Amino acid sequence: MTLGTRIFTWLYGRKVGSDSYGNRYYTEKTIPKNRRAKRWMIFDGQPEASKVPPEWHGWLHHVVDTLPESDAHQQKPAWLKPHQPNLTGTKLAWRPLGHVLRGGHRPKAIGDYQAWQPPE
Repeated sequence: MTLGTRIFTWLYGRKVGSDSYGNRYYTEKTIPKNRRAKRWMIFDGQPEASKVPPEWHGWLHHVVDTLPESDAHQQKPAWLKPHQPNLTGTKLAWRPLGHVLRGGHRPKAIGDYQAWQPPE
C-alpha cells in the first residue's frame, strides 16, 4: 500500500468488511450527490488480483450493492468450491506428468497414439 492510499483511506474511508484472505474493503464516508461512492480495498500482503473472492469483486465493481457478509445467511450450493487465488508460480501449482518439477518422466505413449506424417 502506498502512502497516498494510506492517507486517503484514513481521511475519507470507512471500513465495510474483510475477507478470508485478510483483505480489507472500504467505501467513502460521505457520498457526493452527483456520483456513486468510491469503493476500494487494501490487500493483506502482496497485491494479487486473484486473491479477491467473487462476491467481493462484484461489490467492488458496483455489480451488487449488498455486502457479501450480509449474504452469509444464504445457503451456498454443495458443489461450490471455496475460492482459491491463482497458484501459478507457487509450490501448489498444477504440473502435468513429465514436468521437470515432477521428476521429468512421463509414461511412453502406448498403441493409441500415432505420430503425424506429412503427405508425400
